Amino acid sequence: MAAIPRLALTPGEPAGIGPDLLVRIAQRPTTERPAARLVAVCDPELLLGRARALGLGLRLLPVTAAPATTVQPAGTLDLLDAARLAQPAHPGVLDPTNAGYVLATLAAACDGCLHGQFDALVTGPIHKGVINDAGLPFSGHTEFLAARCGAEPVMLLVAPGLRVALATTHLPLAAVPAALTRPHLHGLIRRLDQGLRDGFGIARPRILVCGLNPHAGEGGHLGQEEQHIIAPVLAELRAAGLDLIGPLPADTAFVPPRLATVDAVLAMYHDQGLPVLKHLGFGQAVNVTLGLPFIRTSVDHGTALDLAGSDRADPGSLLAALDLALQMLRARRVAAA
Repeated sequence: MAAIPRLALTPGEPAGIGPDLLVRIAQRPTTERPAARLVAVCDPELLLGRARALGLGLRLLPVTAAPATTVQPAGTLDLLDAARLAQPAHPGVLDPTNAGYVLATLAAACDGCLHGQFDALVTGPIHKGVINDAGLPFSGHTEFLAARCGAEPVMLLVAPGLRVALATTHLPLAAVPAALTRPHLHGLIRRLDQGLRDGFGIARPRILVCGLNPHAGEGGHLGQEEQHIIAPVLAELRAAGLDLIGPLPADTAFVPPRLATVDAVLAMYHDQGLPVLKHLGFGQAVNVTLGLPFIRTSVDHGTALDLAGSDRADPGSLLAALDLALQMLRARRVAAA
């Protein structure tokens, strides 16, 4: 029997809805599951306890080294028991003592991908604040995985009909201009172009690049970054064969006629591009980290502490993240053939 992909799933913040989503996914019958073996990387008591709170059955099977050939039956997940909670998790109640556990599960899942144990990583929502409150420096999944892999990442959000990449990720707005250097933008746009080719099967991606300032700097009257940094980088990359548009004012970059002609939009900072994408596809959008040695996708929402343990969490974004991980795996295999 042919092997199927094995996907690692980290539920993220134990007090949030991540565990609920994994329990919910486990209830789906085989015919309605992604065509993959799903492996939860977490404390087994966390998932079993959340299943009891939701009134649902759950059986956890130990992950094996043998190739995966069948999708699990309803009510089951495979388990990598990589770390244990410091304290029992209570839905909706953050506990900084469990921050180390959260990062340990993410590290174990990352290492499993690097060593070939898993074919891709799909992550649930993490609460950055409580991790920092525990005294652990952490700015997000993207940065953590990049540091562990020694990679330079590109954050790409994907919704039906729109892909938005970010030139800077989790930075204070005041720090964004200094981060937009020519070398940074040059390398990031090349990685975005390659990631669209490898992960999405786009032969020659067309990328629309936003300006940083209102009206893309208004010819230098509203800022110099477009003239001195962004436009020169785009000119160099066009000369190298990349298909780039811009820099364009962000307030008109996302109008439908423009989007219909491009494969992705590059926004200069987090809240320049993501409000548009989440307005379009919240609950169906997927966060992708390009530039890693493996495929990583994630939900597009936070921990939703008020919904944890209530049976009201919607698994739509997690299902979309699983499906996109499998699509990207297929695209990579076609490209490598």
